[in-house]
Amino acid sequence: MRKLRKKLSLFLLTAVTVVTVLPLMGCHGSRGMDAFVIPEEFDTTRNYEITFWAKNDTNKTQTRIYEKAISDFEALYPNIKVNLRLYTDYGKIYNDVITNISTQTTPNVCITYPDHIATYLTGTNCVVPLDELFINEKYGLGGSELLYDGPSKEEIIPQFLKECSFGEHYYAIPYMRSTEACYINKTYVEALGYTLPETLTWDFIWEVSEAATAKDAEGNFLINGQKVMIPFIYKSTDNMMIQMLRQQNAGYSTDEGEILIFNDTTKDFLNTIAEHVKTGAFSTFKISGYPANFLNAGQCIFAVDSTAGATWMGTDAPLSDISEDKLVEFETEVMTIPQFDPENPVMISQGPSVCVFNKADHQEVLASWLFAQYLLTNEVQIAYAGTEGYVPVTSKAQQSAEYQDYLSRGGEDNETYYDVKIKASKLLLENTRNTFVTPVFNGSASLRDAAGQMIENVSKSVKRKETVNETYIQALYEDMTSLHRLDQIAGAGGREAGKEELGKLPGTAVALLLAIAGAWILMAFYVICGWLKKKEILKKITNKGN
Repeated sequence: MRKLRKKLSLFLLTAVTVVTVLPLMGCHGSRGMDAFVIPEEFDTTRNYEITFWAKNDTNKTQTRIYEKAISDFEALYPNIKVNLRLYTDYGKIYNDVITNISTQTTPNVCITYPDHIATYLTGTNCVVPLDELFINEKYGLGGSELLYDGPSKEEIIPQFLKECSFGEHYYAIPYMRSTEACYINKTYVEALGYTLPETLTWDFIWEVSEAATAKDAEGNFLINGQKVMIPFIYKSTDNMMIQMLRQQNAGYSTDEGEILIFNDTTKDFLNTIAEHVKTGAFSTFKISGYPANFLNAGQCIFAVDSTAGATWMGTDAPLSDISEDKLVEFETEVMTIPQFDPENPVMISQGPSVCVFNKADHQEVLASWLFAQYLLTNEVQIAYAGTEGYVPVTSKAQQSAEYQDYLSRGGEDNETYYDVKIKASKLLLENTRNTFVTPVFNGSASLRDAAGQMIENVSKSVKRKETVNETYIQALYEDMTSLHRLDQIAGAGGREAGKEELGKLPGTAVALLLAIAGAWILMAFYVICGWLKKKEILKKITNKGN
């Protein structure tokens, strides 16, 4: 009997864990929900309540635009209520979505990035593929039954729409687009005896940055008379590495998920960066702080950040984070990021997209799609683009009289028509054809993190007086591969192959599932033990009777 109980206990521990935990994982390795099928008609006799997760920083104007968009949409569709949940960064949205996938409580509509969506797709049917919705005659892009004037598929900028396609399907629609720009203290550049070229190059930016490190006998920097000067600060070091590699046609990754970043070109970049960190000519946001704050205080000459951060840049920046007494007067120039080949500029395209999550109720999914599509209307696109150096994602909005009027009024004030912000928008509009995106697969977000962390680690090591050489770089490559688990996806074939790498659930979700599994195990063990005990008693009674 004891041996039987031990075997039963082991069997229950294995079986109940598998039966209980796997179904609760939802999209993480299980079958997930049934694929979404477009209803023939949208049922307007029912009421729907959907959730919309979005991101904004401290820009309250953006919040008001979301709220107005929801209000206007609900006026058109009074049977659809939209609940807005705001986040301060996309990473938190990503983490919450991953956690909620395990309990099938994802939002209905979510602003996110393709790299993140690739992780949501680890299993089956979590995110709705939009291909059929795009072309649906009634409810698709520009559909006949829409109660608003939305764009057709052809009116979405092709480069931006392409970013939302991976794994042979469209899984999102673009919402806003930006790129990176170099915000320059032109006054200081000229004071150092230089003239800005037509296209900024890496050689130029390194040369000027080194010149700006000169000090007087008392330790003050000659260019600004202050104790602090970091000539070149980069906000997003992952973008820095990715763009440098792309400009040199060096390896980063393939569309299938093969990792190519650990190459000699990367090593050369890291050695160059180490040299300029050592002299104090270069630093990063994570090490030193927000580039705009240094730029506006006259403590930085080249600040690279998103065009979406333009309202923080410059002496008259409406969202400047430093006190007025720290501000320094200077002329701000906005240029493309530094290039290796100025005749063929290359820069990254970035910005949030919108995905729709699958639900058991397909009418609810259709209601969600109607709202997601509403975010592409001119009213929303133009209003949101005016808050930062974003550009609308549709030609319908870009070519509208209202948006063209906005672009023509740069410098009229330091709020709506802040000249640096409008220059940043024009920079992307003029360079859309020169933009690129990185391959998207389950694990691409981790690869992006590794790209930036290599620059951060090298910069920190130099500041600690550590030696950066061939041995150091090789060890760094190995550390990045291990830390970000890149060896689990390298060359293995994209999203499916990378399932183990990013498909894992967060610790909170795992703990919840294990707790539930444990409870079921205990209950099952209690019931079977009771059954065995009764069986043993009955056997004894039977034996006595005999």
